[in-house]
Amino acid sequence: MANRDIVAIGTSAGGVEALLSLTKSLPRNLPASILLTIHLPRDSKSCLDDVLDRSGPLRAGFAQDGEAMRKSRIYIAPPDRHLIVDGDRLALGEGPRENGSRPAIDPMLRSAAVCCGARSIGVVLTGALGDGASGLWAIEQAGGITVVQDPKDAAYAEMPRTALNRTKPDHVVSLKDIPELLASLTHQPAGEAKALPASIKFEVEIARTGHSGMNEMDSIGRRSVLSCPDCGGIMWEIEEGELSRFRCHVGHTYTAELMSLALDENLRRSLASARRALDERIALARKLHNQSKASGHHLVAENWAEKVKEFEREAEIIRDSTRRMDRLAAQANASK
Repeated sequence: MANRDIVAIGTSAGGVEALLSLTKSLPRNLPASILLTIHLPRDSKSCLDDVLDRSGPLRAGFAQDGEAMRKSRIYIAPPDRHLIVDGDRLALGEGPRENGSRPAIDPMLRSAAVCCGARSIGVVLTGALGDGASGLWAIEQAGGITVVQDPKDAAYAEMPRTALNRTKPDHVVSLKDIPELLASLTHQPAGEAKALPASIKFEVEIARTGHSGMNEMDSIGRRSVLSCPDCGGIMWEIEEGELSRFRCHVGHTYTAELMSLALDENLRRSLASARRALDERIALARKLHNQSKASGHHLVAENWAEKVKEFEREAEIIRDSTRRMDRLAAQANASK
């Protein structure tokens, strides 16, 4: 029987330091391949491969499309590509961003669940927001093992806390204990394979190819009244245990929490556009008021003066709405 030989690790904010701590303590002969996704900027060159390669006994590098996996190696998702497990090889997906990121953690974890089932170990470390919870749920459904860094131990607690609240991880441990735990788990035989929902396989293909369709989306979720913050398209709500996600037919995906933030940001942009338009109307109305007054058209000038007051009242409503949003956001952050 195969052992648990696929370890898929996801992290975000605070992740580089966490990965340095983890990789330096892993054994040289770890009988598993390690897949790693950390949120990387799409337009900047990363030296994370060199840093991790020097930090510990395991060779590390950015994954190559079609590359065969080897044990005792670390494969890192490169900027702007999703890391996908495809049999005994790796694929780099061109699908849309998930939770605002590409590479994203969930596609990697889902692909490990689809490909490797009970052989897979999913790990979520420090990070902001909620990427990783859905992927851990998929590994859980496949009979794999799930590990979450203790939120109290994480530099950024929100990502592990979300995973802890939305799934039932097998292990919740501090960062310093994860290397020993992985060394132990990877020597264990895999459990029984479990059948996965077709929706998980479909979402892996979206991450790989970017191809989706409305008929397929109707089969994995229910249509939502919300529109996609990225493209404005229809969104479907997908239920995964305690987790709710939203995906449009183009493939953009958000957890419920991230969807709320994205809609807030769209609202901010809309309010900013409305305020700019009102400021321009105020400036034009004042100019027309001054011109009418200078020309002796007093009735017209009074009309434009009233317009200035009306536009200023509307602009103040927009400013007040923006201030309220800022206060609510500050209160939400303070409560975390």
